[in-house]
Amino acid sequence: MQRPVLNAGKMFRSLRLTLVLSLVVPLMIFSGLAIYLALGAVERNLNDRLREDLELVARAVSGPLSRAMSEGDEIVMGESLESIFRIGRVYGASVFDEAGKQIASLGVADSDVGSSKSAEHAITSGELGGAFRRVDGKSVFSQFTPLVAEDGRIQGLLQITRKRSDFHELVASSRLWAIVIWCSFSLMVIFVVVLGHYGAVGRHVSRLLEIMYGLAPGHWRVDSRPGGPRELRQIHEGLQDMGERMTAAEEEISARVVRERELAEQLEYQEKVAMIGRVAGGVAHELGAPLNVIQGRANILRRAGLQAGQERHLDDIEHQVERMTLIIQQLLDCFRHVPDSRRNTDLAKVLREVTHRISDDPKCSAKSVVTLGLEQQAGIKAEPTRLDLACVNVIRNACQASKTRVEVSLLHDNGFWEVRVDDDGEGISPDIRDRIFEPFYSTRPAGEGTGLGLAVVSSVLKEHGGYAEIGESACGGCRMSLFWPGGEHE
Repeated sequence: MQRPVLNAGKMFRSLRLTLVLSLVVPLMIFSGLAIYLALGAVERNLNDRLREDLELVARAVSGPLSRAMSEGDEIVMGESLESIFRIGRVYGASVFDEAGKQIASLGVADSDVGSSKSAEHAITSGELGGAFRRVDGKSVFSQFTPLVAEDGRIQGLLQITRKRSDFHELVASSRLWAIVIWCSFSLMVIFVVVLGHYGAVGRHVSRLLEIMYGLAPGHWRVDSRPGGPRELRQIHEGLQDMGERMTAAEEEISARVVRERELAEQLEYQEKVAMIGRVAGGVAHELGAPLNVIQGRANILRRAGLQAGQERHLDDIEHQVERMTLIIQQLLDCFRHVPDSRRNTDLAKVLREVTHRISDDPKCSAKSVVTLGLEQQAGIKAEPTRLDLACVNVIRNACQASKTRVEVSLLHDNGFWEVRVDDDGEGISPDIRDRIFEPFYSTRPAGEGTGLGLAVVSSVLKEHGGYAEIGESACGGCRMSLFWPGGEHE
């Protein structure tokens, strides 16, 4: 369980890192570049605004200063300079004549602008100008405005200075806010990407990995419902389809293994049966003659006349000889195969003869054998002796298992004639019904059965293309049904 979680975490980190490197980092770079360009534009705009402010102030006082300078009124000139400080935040103001000599000043200003190209340009061209320069060790921006007399002659120059820091403070404040906004935006984007990745992709990928590592023999089916984006749902559906196909393949392989095992067991069983058949033929041949000799000697002793106590031993000998003869005959019947001797036979007639003959059997004489449906004609193609043998064995077994009653019925269904034998005995357990047709398997105590009677029945049915079924009888015991392929019902 630790391996899937570990790999899921690696996959999650890999996807998250990929998203950050491929989306967030480029987005931050482009946004930072955009902010940098925007700050440059803002800085230029702020500088322009500050210059425009100084220009407006200079234009406002240039008229009164020009008249006062023409009239030589120093009082008005001083008041005009003071008004500059009241209108806007300035660092100094000075008035110069056309030769660049200072006439009046207030605050920090140049005493001589003869060496200033901006001042020279303003006097010669009559246009406003300005430049950053140092005054008394301070970096300032100087705005030069020409003072024009009434006759249009430039008679002087007005200098208004403002600290360079006034410009930079606004720009620095803008940059600080831009950096704060950019950092906040970056963190927000990273948070949204990481959280969105987990909510939309990460948790679903981890879930898919857990499902994949949970797939194993016997556990191929994926029962969980798909979730997440369409692509991940398609992967989930693909896993489900693969699981179904793996389950089907595993079931098919298991079925083949079971079938091959059954075929191997059947082959082994058939080989054993074939071997038993060969042994049975040899045993029957070798034991037949000695048994005939033993029975003949017993008959000679009986005719010679023995005492009553000794005749009991002869009866035991004859009984055991008959029992051994029956076993040998059943062995031969079980493994005899005579398919070429089949001919048209009336199954109902065979059953009538068998039930009539069975009444003389010591095992059936004390039981009530009832027949149903034997008056009809049931034509089948069969070997009469083998057919008779199968019916005798089934009815004799029913007589042995029953308490008082045996019912023998003949029915027709779907092209088969059914010989149904019901008894009122103890019945046969479902656990052993598949084994009772095996040679030498018997449900009776040792010495009371050979286990070959039903094996003979199974062999005869296979020869004729029929089959047998075992169930519960309406009489309370066992129902044995023999199905024989035959003609139409008459």
